[in-house]
Amino acid sequence: MRLTSFTDFGLRALMKLAGGENRLYTVDEIATEFALSRDHLTKVVRELARHGFLVTQRGAAGGFRLARPAHEIRLGDVVAALEGRHALVECFEADGGTCRLLPHCRLKARLARAERAFIDDLNQSTLADCRYPQ
Repeated sequence: MRLTSFTDFGLRALMKLAGGENRLYTVDEIATEFALSRDHLTKVVRELARHGFLVTQRGAAGGFRLARPAHEIRLGDVVAALEGRHALVECFEADGGTCRLLPHCRLKARLARAERAFIDDLNQSTLADCRYPQ
């Protein structure tokens, strides 16, 4: 499997926040430290907040922090939430895509099991296991 840069940025940001759970971070702070696109990271932070992984605070003293303790956030849940916008293969799209192998494909079920196993394996770890040192 290959994760999108969107998910990669999200995981990096969460790992940083896990190292300092009780403080607010800004997009600029994280983007600068990890040499990430500020605009892209802003979208990632918005999506992480939408899925309940982050809490955001507006204003001059604003920023974002983890919505719950790092030991309660499972890595597979984060990856599934951020990668959920992209189907592993075309036939996993809601409309089935234009795959000509359906309904006789023998690969789709195997890929679905592999994807589930990937997420399940990641869910054996929490964000606390991967926190980025301060």
